[in-house]
Amino acid sequence: MKTIVITSFMAFVMLFFLSCSNNTPKVMDETEPVLVSLSEKQAKDIFSLPVHCLEVEYPNKLGQVLGSDKDLKSPKQLRPIFYGCFDWHSSVHGYWSIINLMKKYPSIDGDGRVRQLLDIHITSQNVAIELAFFKDINNSNFERTYGWAWLFKLQEALLTWDDEDAKRWKIILQPLVDHLVTEYKVYLPKLIYPIRAGQHDNSAFGLSLSLDYARSVGDKEFEDSIMQQAKRLFLTDENCNLAYEPSGYDFLSPCFEEAYLMSKIMDKSEYTAWLKQFLPSLFSKSFTLEPAVVKDRTDGKLVHLDGLNYSRAACLYGITKALPELDHLNTVANAHIAFSLPNLSTQDDYMGSHWLGTFALYALEHVH
Repeated sequence: MKTIVITSFMAFVMLFFLSCSNNTPKVMDETEPVLVSLSEKQAKDIFSLPVHCLEVEYPNKLGQVLGSDKDLKSPKQLRPIFYGCFDWHSSVHGYWSIINLMKKYPSIDGDGRVRQLLDIHITSQNVAIELAFFKDINNSNFERTYGWAWLFKLQEALLTWDDEDAKRWKIILQPLVDHLVTEYKVYLPKLIYPIRAGQHDNSAFGLSLSLDYARSVGDKEFEDSIMQQAKRLFLTDENCNLAYEPSGYDFLSPCFEEAYLMSKIMDKSEYTAWLKQFLPSLFSKSFTLEPAVVKDRTDGKLVHLDGLNYSRAACLYGITKALPELDHLNTVANAHIAFSLPNLSTQDDYMGSHWLGTFALYALEHVH
């Protein structure tokens, strides 16, 4: 497959505006350009999305259980680090996007304003408040496991950045991370059946991100637990039917998330055999899948479908990394990213702009 680097984000977007008129899905030809790395300009465009809402407290979806009147507090009082960007998990993965891009593009925060903001937010005092919230019996399962997994990814990004501030932020966040790792290990054996939703509760997505963290920090106990439980939950699955996807507000593909997770815990021959039972259609060179269409960008649920296009692409890239002979799937992944990239803007409705940049970045991180 031919790959080139596009150096202008807007040129890339305009190319696909022209090829996707009337928002009609278009599967790319193998000769079409593929975005394989971000220029600093492109990185700044994505960087601006979580930055612009890091301190936007309202609107806010709190999602907690109230134990008494004393729990009636503002988002910033309840979660002094992760209070912006509409909800806790979006704030967390917004931090992941920011850290990830600052690490790779040192000049992206030229005046140090964002770094200073992170320094104000990520303090031991604030972590203690966040941790106390999770230790409250009424909210022990808050953000399980989606938000937990994104916190692990944030910590992974800090760990892999040779930066003095990052090292300090990682140490400060570690008590909250350790608590949620412990809770995850307690929870998994109790999960008799996997959650196959196309939203936050999806078991495979949470396990996949958490596995990345466990391996990055060398937590063999956590890694072994994830692998053991993933095999228990998914190893005997077969014939996942893509005809039932997506549901009207999915941002994750139950079939693809599971297939991507299993690619991380099996050797090639074992995974090939399993995938042929689970998603045999992927082995056809003529496999196609249309990107999902959003009809109302002000609807917080309907705009999920843009996120689905990005997460589908990430999974397909991951599957082809494990099985290079399936590189025809990259064409489908490319089309999904190209279809939704034109919507990325701080001018987009807040229901999409507060989180979609992370999912675009996550997908682009998987291009290989």
